[in-house]
Amino acid sequence: MIAVGKINDIFAGRGITRFLRTSGNADGVEKTKVILKEPFEGLCFVNLVDFDMMYGHRNDIDGYAAAISAFDKALPDILQLMQPLDILMITADHGCDPSTPSTDHSREGIPLLLFGAEITKGVNLHTRQTFSDIAATIAEYLEVTPDKEDHISGTSFLSSVL
Repeated sequence: MIAVGKINDIFAGRGITRFLRTSGNADGVEKTKVILKEPFEGLCFVNLVDFDMMYGHRNDIDGYAAAISAFDKALPDILQLMQPLDILMITADHGCDPSTPSTDHSREGIPLLLFGAEITKGVNLHTRQTFSDIAATIAEYLEVTPDKEDHISGTSFLSSVL
């Protein structure tokens, strides 16, 4: 389990075998590209914190838009580095609409985009019941049986996308 960005802090190091701190989105993308060039099996969990910290919570609509544009430009490089059985999931841990009057987490739904050579294109996963569906899907794909104390209560959508 490779953690990029603040993931190691979020999980208090639990289950992390290697972590890389980042200085922002661009650094996180670059470190992710370096990791994708290395042979490894497992999960690489990346947090691009600028979307949240620098733009969402500061109501910086223009900065948020620029950050999304910069990530969009980096995405083809990431996709080219992926191995045939890799799955890329792009999501967020909560809403953080920079156009709301508050600087708190907002309540809109979060995106979930999947990429990979084996991913069935055009599948609509609809609104999921719980964020835990992602964890259940990853666990099934990696053939990991979660411990009971992990409390993974979601439903895997792996069979819908492979």
